[in-house]
Amino acid sequence: MAGDILIRQLEYLVALAREKHFGRAATACHASQPALSSGLRKLEAELGVTIVQRGRRFSGLTAEGERVLAWASRILAERDALRADLERMRHGLTATLRVGAIPTAVAVMPLLTEAFQARHPLARVRIEVLTSREIVRRLSDFDLDVGLTYLDEEPEPSHAHRLYRESYFLLVPDHEQLASQESADWAAAAELPLCALNGAMQNRRILDARVAAAGGRLTPEVETDTIDALYAHLAKGHWSSIVAHTWLYAFGVPKGMRAVPMAEHPRASVGVIISPEHPASMLAAALLDAVRQAETTTLLEQTLQSHARTTEHG
Repeated sequence: MAGDILIRQLEYLVALAREKHFGRAATACHASQPALSSGLRKLEAELGVTIVQRGRRFSGLTAEGERVLAWASRILAERDALRADLERMRHGLTATLRVGAIPTAVAVMPLLTEAFQARHPLARVRIEVLTSREIVRRLSDFDLDVGLTYLDEEPEPSHAHRLYRESYFLLVPDHEQLASQESADWAAAAELPLCALNGAMQNRRILDARVAAAGGRLTPEVETDTIDALYAHLAKGHWSSIVAHTWLYAFGVPKGMRAVPMAEHPRASVGVIISPEHPASMLAAALLDAVRQAETTTLLEQTLQSHARTTEHG
């Protein structure tokens, strides 16, 4: 019983840190607000530290509270992993794989999902589109099982599996001069009316660096955090965009436009990363095993490059 009470108190703390509001946290835990507040006070008494900065409204956690939160997240994640492992032993893997993916890599996610669910047909997959920095943070907080993100320019993860290297194309209206070129210069492309992802996205930071290295500056007329919104603007026939070849695989080339390869450039690696904690979660290990067994890396490179060549010359 004491163990059940402690786990409940840890759930209250994690919910409060996530919701940043006592009422919403209580609702998320299917509890009353007085029950949540009482549980947190009991946790403080049990541990002998102040966890929550008291006030009329939630104003944050103390330094000790942040440390307790980190352990609470780890304990709850291990509990969930234990339950999932026992369930797998009884019925096969039935838990939900939580994936955070950068926008430019979402297009290849179905290939990973297919490989994973072929081996674990009772499991489910939940995908969130996030920035690369948010993926790293949420893996550390045990809010995700795996991330699909860039590997080259983030702090190097302890566990990573490269899937492909990203190439870039200029999607440009047929009437523009660059549409007739065999390849597009980065600085010249930056002079076009452009759509691009916003500066919070690592894809945008990569493009900014490529353009700057060519002596230009990327100043898009339209910025967005979704590929859907970007493609919706391209369909108007006025704007251009520098896109990853994975986008061509998923969305193709809008009518009245051409995909022109960008001039030679370093290719950023994209792959699967998991939490640096040991051992790896059962779900993360299951995905990596499925990806390796299905030779997804080879399939991705062949499929994406073949599609890019077909689009380029089509």
